[in-house]
Amino acid sequence: MDILITGGAGFIGCNAVQYFALQKHKVFVIDNLSRPTARINLQYMFDNNVSFNFTHIDITNRSLLEDFFKRHAFDAIIHLAGQVAVTSSVQNPRHDFDINAHGTFNLLECIRLYNPNAIFINASTNKVYGKLTDHDVIEEKTCYRYRDYEYSGVTEQQPLDFYSPYGCSKGIADQYTLDYARIYNLKTVSVRQSCIYGPHQFGVEDQGWVAWFIIAFLTNKPITIYGNGKQVRDVLFVSDLIKFYELAINNINKISGQAFNIGGGKTNSLSLLEFFNVLETITGKKVIYSFDTWRPGDQFVFVSDTLKAEKIVEFRPRISYKEGIQKTYNWLLKNSGHVVTSKIKNNKNDINMYLHESRKIC
Repeated sequence: MDILITGGAGFIGCNAVQYFALQKHKVFVIDNLSRPTARINLQYMFDNNVSFNFTHIDITNRSLLEDFFKRHAFDAIIHLAGQVAVTSSVQNPRHDFDINAHGTFNLLECIRLYNPNAIFINASTNKVYGKLTDHDVIEEKTCYRYRDYEYSGVTEQQPLDFYSPYGCSKGIADQYTLDYARIYNLKTVSVRQSCIYGPHQFGVEDQGWVAWFIIAFLTNKPITIYGNGKQVRDVLFVSDLIKFYELAINNINKISGQAFNIGGGKTNSLSLLEFFNVLETITGKKVIYSFDTWRPGDQFVFVSDTLKAEKIVEFRPRISYKEGIQKTYNWLLKNSGHVVTSKIKNNKNDINMYLHESRKIC
């Protein structure tokens, strides 16, 4: 199978490229390499002889994207390219819109016009549900929780409520993805992802919070919690997410035109304060942090109900949050210091050389 992964040098993309390459699929990657860490992940894959074809393209460039699709046909497209931070979207909403909304629209149009038989998986977000003010929560000592103990989490029936520029731009992409299945009969799926974490995530303060807090802890950077730290999220280890992508591809006739909430679920939910307790248990050291005001659109509690995915494609998270945090910590302990101090600054020439090697398609 020929699989295109947009944003394939990003955190999720890098893991997806390695997984599908190991499954002997022919993997293609497009990425604009706008983030230094994308260059690190790209170099890592080259250095470790991961088999894939790379093209340097920005999905906001309609002309280049159309030229690319005119030359290549794919069996499946996993769309991971995007602006991923709420705070960045507030600071520059036009940039956020251009990438998330317009960039996804460009891809859908290229598929409609040049590759209509391709499977299209769009990485959406739980932020399309807004602040979830219709769900009663209770504040406890270390966390918020839903008032109803039996409540298993947010289902796909939850009304959409785009909140923040990021929520709006991702929501637009989400709805275009579903509508292109209805109107043009494309094979599209929108994956409303909860908090994804794991290796190759060089988190920064406004996104990738699991990795960011671990890196800040390892490098003695100040740690700031937006809000009171009791906000709860369900976390999903990246390998479990990629397994869902594979299940979606293999079951596209069952799920085309649908959205799925994909996260760790109720058993893999924890607050920031509880996360720090896990980190302290792993390291035997105290985590020092301060507090700041809440960010726009922050939910007190978000837990994905993944029952729909479980029933239709038999998706179940395999990695518990304790095991996943340990794996992520071990990987970052080995890699974060070297990456932060040297690779971002010194290896751009090496990457530029890679971009002109035979692995590059055009």
